[in-house]
Amino acid sequence: MSGLTGRFLAPVTQNGAVTRVLAILNVFAAIAFVFACTLIVPIAVSLHVGLGATAIFDEAFAGTLIGSGALFFATRRFRRDLDAKDGALLVVTNWLLLPAVGAVPLLLWIPGLSFTDAYFEAVSGLTATGSTVLSGLDALPPSVNLWRAQMHWLGGLGIIVLAVAVLPMLGVGGRELMRAEATGPIKESNLTPRLS
Repeated sequence: MSGLTGRFLAPVTQNGAVTRVLAILNVFAAIAFVFACTLIVPIAVSLHVGLGATAIFDEAFAGTLIGSGALFFATRRFRRDLDAKDGALLVVTNWLLLPAVGAVPLLLWIPGLSFTDAYFEAVSGLTATGSTVLSGLDALPPSVNLWRAQMHWLGGLGIIVLAVAVLPMLGVGGRELMRAEATGPIKESNLTPRLS
């Protein structure tokens, strides 16, 4: 049996691209685990207010915790230091997969909401875009609205971490970001972007 397992796992461990992806998935699993822990805040608000949204956050919390924990332990032997290319792939992975997790409470609570709309709402929050496809936000329980706002807050923090930690490793610093985002004559001036 061990010879059979070794024969199937040998190509995986010898292929550099596959081990790179598995190392990135290991880090993503840790990030998803922390993201699952942020669901504790809406759970606490839902318990305090008592409008019945606790079950959806419990399900999303348990599912994300179990899924991220299983992925983390399944990929832990591939863990290594990530380089700049890995950082870029990790950012893309986070921006593609974390919104699917963030969309679950919205999908479970709002009747008739499609996965596409829930995913759009989560992407909008986690990329700090601020767009919405939902109407009647006043009718939502405070815990669901808090989850939406919390995704925007986490997205804003994620953009800051991306700008400070990941992009400089890729050779994109503050000046390049400012030039890419600025318009008109400001683009050519020597204003130094500052983080405080």
